[in-house]
Amino acid sequence: DMSKFELKLPRMGESVAEATLTSWLKEVGDTIEMDEAIFEIATDKVDSEVPSEVDGVLIEKCFKVDDIVKVGQTVAIIKIAGDDDEADDSNDDISNEEESADEEMVVAAEAAVVKAKENTSSPELKIGDSDRFY
Repeated sequence: DMSKFELKLPRMGESVAEATLTSWLKEVGDTIEMDEAIFEIATDKVDSEVPSEVDGVLIEKCFKVDDIVKVGQTVAIIKIAGDDDEADDSNDDISNEEESADEEMVVAAEAAVVKAKENTSSPELKIGDSDRFY
C-alpha cells in the first residue's frame, strides 16, 4: 500500500549497527509533518532525534522504549496524508488539484517530447534522402 511510509532507523555512522530507542516524541494518531522528530535514539557515540521523511499520521510504533533497533529496521509506520479516502474534504481537494496538475504537466511534457522527436527526425530523413540523390 503506497499510502503507508515505513520510517526506518537511519545509518548514523559506519561503526554504528544499532541504537536504543530512548523515547517516543509522537503518539499513535498524531499528525506529523516532514522533518518533524518522531522518536529519539541513543548509541554509544551520539543521541539523536529521528525525523519523519513525509507528512502524515503516526499509525504504528514497531518498537518500545529501551528496545534495541538495528539500522534499516522499520521503527514507525506513517500513513501519508492525502492518499486516503478517509481524509477530510479539504485535504482531498488539495491533493486532487496537485495530482491533476502533475498529470497535465506529464502529458504536456510527453507531448513536447513527441513533437521534439518528430521535428528532429523529419529533417534528418529529408537531408538523408537528398544526399542519396546527388
